[in-house]
Amino acid sequence: MEKNKLLEKFKQYHFEFRHITVLFVILFAFQLIVSFINKASVKNFIGKTQDWYQKDSAEELANMTSTSIELLLEAINPKSKVDNEEANRITQSFDIIFSQQVLKHNIQEICILVKKGDEIYAIDDGKILYSFLFENNKNVPLNNENHRGAINIYGKIEEEMHNKEQIHSILTEKQTFHIFVPFVLRGEYIGAVYMKNTPDFSFISKQVISNYDETSVIYLSLILLGLLAMYFISSYTVKERDDAQKLLFDEHEENIKKQVTYEKELVFAKRIYHTHHKAEKVMGFIKEDLRKLSPENISEIKYRVSKYSNFISRVIYDMKWFDPPIQAIRNSVFRTNLNEVIKFMVENIFQRVSSRSNVFEIKLEPDDSMPLVPVNEFVVWEIIEPLIQNSIDHGGEQELIITIKTVYDKESGKSKIIIQDSGKGILPELLEKNENGIKDIFMENVTTKKPSLLNTGYGCYIAFEMSKRCGWDIDAENLPSGGAIFTLIIQN
Repeated sequence: MEKNKLLEKFKQYHFEFRHITVLFVILFAFQLIVSFINKASVKNFIGKTQDWYQKDSAEELANMTSTSIELLLEAINPKSKVDNEEANRITQSFDIIFSQQVLKHNIQEICILVKKGDEIYAIDDGKILYSFLFENNKNVPLNNENHRGAINIYGKIEEEMHNKEQIHSILTEKQTFHIFVPFVLRGEYIGAVYMKNTPDFSFISKQVISNYDETSVIYLSLILLGLLAMYFISSYTVKERDDAQKLLFDEHEENIKKQVTYEKELVFAKRIYHTHHKAEKVMGFIKEDLRKLSPENISEIKYRVSKYSNFISRVIYDMKWFDPPIQAIRNSVFRTNLNEVIKFMVENIFQRVSSRSNVFEIKLEPDDSMPLVPVNEFVVWEIIEPLIQNSIDHGGEQELIITIKTVYDKESGKSKIIIQDSGKGILPELLEKNENGIKDIFMENVTTKKPSLLNTGYGCYIAFEMSKRCGWDIDAENLPSGGAIFTLIIQN
């Protein structure tokens, strides 16, 4: 009885397959993160300990070498005369100290640095050192080329060492220590004992990390096996319910797809109507040009009709494709002159409508340095035409002036197309951004025309969508002096 109650209580919690999967992934990921953090901490601790020990051992070895030489020199009475046999013994002792240190695989260089006048010399030979210290032979040829690096470094710290008489350690190439130990004879600072030491204790850290990796692998394997067992048991208990939910979701998805397809077809039909209206106007221009055709204007009309016909072809192409391929819009084959496209549209589209010619005026301010763009010429037409038409439709009825500028900035490599008017501007609510950061004026079915007019609110939307496909940015604002401004930003 109690068992049944427990099962009923457990069934109240609707754990799904994805919940168990996420829980499993999180637990295993946290364990991996903890393992990596712990390993990084151990490596960091061992690395710092190794660095400290390397420096300490290098300084200790150099200090012992300096001490050995100083003790050897302290045992010699400077007032007594040294015979040849004793001199040879001292020289041999110096050589032994130099050679024994170099035999160690970590020590790469050792010498005594002394200063004579403004020059610094390096001594690594017992006979030369004995002659320099006891025979006052200051002109003995000194071996400097083999220790040029040590001489250069010592030259920078010589004054500080002379004043403080402390050991200086300089680390280069991560593991190479340059040790300078003050060389003091009977209380007088003479120079420095230099030792280049590259201690290597990486084998210790490698062994520690290797052992830690083995332990971590075993530990993670045991945890993984336990989690896998829990995962499969839990997933089996919810499998049947998930199957039923999947069937329900598939059915719901199918219904949503049908609804989306229906909405796309409805929107596509409205767009066809919108472009069909433009095509009718252009076809009227073609008929008018053909009626005016004469031997004198055949070249001009041929050029104009060719442009009109290509635009009609583009409109028909757009009717075939709800989402046309990108290569039909933007392609390196296209080399479009924006100034020419804008000029043609103004002169042969907007200024041909006689009923509008006394209401608005269009001024062109082209920048002749504008580069060509790799965009289909008639796609540019589809972007700019609705923006100009929007200024005409919503700018007002009295002495409307529309200014179209093109600007090219060589430093940033950006071009701009600016369409501004002297009208009443855009309603503030249309310039507010939605949750996707898009201004409402560029959304579908957004218009300030009368609600009774069907198939409106597509001009700015089409310009926005086509601009995105071209890789351009578009924005709309109100001017402080009144009127609206549309800005197209083109990255060349």
